[in-house]
Amino acid sequence: QVQLVESGGGLVQAGGSLRLSCLASRNIRNIYAMGWYRQAPGKQRELVATITNDGTTNYADSVKGRFTISRDNTKNTVYLQMNSLKPEDTAVFHCNARMIWGAEYWGQGTQVTVSS
Repeated sequence: QVQLVESGGGLVQAGGSLRLSCLASRNIRNIYAMGWYRQAPGKQRELVATITNDGTTNYADSVKGRFTISRDNTKNTVYLQMNSLKPEDTAVFHCNARMIWGAEYWGQGTQVTVSS
């Protein structure tokens, strides 16, 4: 079992930046992959970025060059640095942990609102 707690969301103007944090309840070295997903009103949840325990990253095309995912194993925390935010980035951002045997865990989410 893994509990995930997100923080760092808020209201920001277009072009601004936010950094999201996801604190895990266990050593993230033992978690195969962690990531961020988002869900806008009326839309399906979509991948934003993932990072595996060997540091391999993957990004949605819509955020490449603007968002950066990173992990601090000493703090059991994964970050999402979001720059050049756009109104279409407005969504609830959820942290995800995926174990090597397939189990997945989700955080409750943090709201990001980008005003134009």
